[in-house]
Amino acid sequence: MSIPEYPSSCDCFVSLPPASLSPVVVFAKNSDRPQSEVQEVVYYGAATHPPGTKVMCTYVEVEQAPKTLAVLLSRPAWLWGAEMGANEMGVCIGNEAVWTKEPVEECDALLGMDLVRLALERAHSAKAAVQVIVDLLTQYGQGGSCKEDPLPFMYHNTFMMCDRLEAYVLETAGQYWVVERITEGARNLSNQLSIGTSIWQEHPQLRSHALAQGWWNGTEEFNFRVVYSLKTQPVRMEAAKVRYKAGQELLQRKEAQLFHNLHQNPHADMWVMDQKWFTPRLLVRIAK
Repeated sequence: MSIPEYPSSCDCFVSLPPASLSPVVVFAKNSDRPQSEVQEVVYYGAATHPPGTKVMCTYVEVEQAPKTLAVLLSRPAWLWGAEMGANEMGVCIGNEAVWTKEPVEECDALLGMDLVRLALERAHSAKAAVQVIVDLLTQYGQGGSCKEDPLPFMYHNTFMMCDRLEAYVLETAGQYWVVERITEGARNLSNQLSIGTSIWQEHPQLRSHALAQGWWNGTEEFNFRVVYSLKTQPVRMEAAKVRYKAGQELLQRKEAQLFHNLHQNPHADMWVMDQKWFTPRLLVRIAK
């Protein structure tokens, strides 16, 4: 599997009390996208849809929900979905690229960015957003190129979602998935699998598949990150380890400019601006 060695600056952060300085939930995300790509910040109002309506996503058509929520999205203009966003109920979601032992698919399916928008339009809570993504992933799968370029650029996805009360991390490897629930403290993502043994929900065949593939012996404690991560990590994911560690360390500090520091820290390499790539960013504070 060939993985382009593009600059990496794709990170998600969430802080819940008591980690937050004030009694709010703070969500932040950055992303690395091609410099020539138009990144839109767009608002779509709430809407109702007749029975049987379908919606065309980037590559595939899916059943439309009877009602969709108002959403604010940051999205590459050429595709249907979104890198990150929030809805009228105070749900925020962002996604990250990952590569695992499961092969990526070039076939037409839902992009991770499509799943972000679909969940924001349909979910009244972060918990509900998890279920929306899991259901759509099961029905339609994930795949397709994530860049408007003749050279395909494909990956699997991890997601961070939060609302006024809690946050969730949903990580995928092909059709398989695992979820971690966060009710306090801080959490971050940086282009790698991060859920170990703290599993809240999982794909029903997650462990049996790993056992059949010889990735897990069935007796040791199941650690999703260890079992499903590539033994030899691509350069992009190796570089992400530095950002992930730097993000963890900075999230422990109760500083007034916490997220400003996260995104500007030169050691974390969380900001890119050159002739080919740039970093869209989003910061949302959700009042309790």
